[in-house]
Amino acid sequence: MIPLAKKATPAAIAVLRQATALWPKRKKASDGLLPSKAHVHQNPNSDHNSGYAVDLTHDPDKGVYCQVIYTELQKDPRVKYLIFKGRIWSAKNGEQIYTGINKHNKHLHISIKEGCGDDTSPWFPWVPKAKAINKVKAAVRPLPKKKEAK
Repeated sequence: MIPLAKKATPAAIAVLRQATALWPKRKKASDGLLPSKAHVHQNPNSDHNSGYAVDLTHDPDKGVYCQVIYTELQKDPRVKYLIFKGRIWSAKNGEQIYTGINKHNKHLHISIKEGCGDDTSPWFPWVPKAKAINKVKAAVRPLPKKKEAK
């Protein structure tokens, strides 16, 4: 089992922040960084456990075309492997059928190579640059939810 990280790598966090800056109204329902207990039990060797993986929600209505991202990120040297719509790609093995339980139809899984966890350079360089205000909004951390008074 891969040991559980307390927080995701800066590179993994950057994927979601940069996506939000580029597509500010995108859905985030399937976004993910660190695993749930159920995910750890199902896949104890997931790169999510180490903080070196990120899931990006597929939302073509708002411009997040994960099939395009899947193809373009194959050129990024930081990528260990990608999973989307029942396909898995790695530089080592090329594209193959993904045999895992979750076919990743609602999100793109991006695993990041060890040694690249601090690299926050652009993940989507083929996309026109985000507006400055969207970059600021994407970088701001949301406030914690208030506890309900009883």
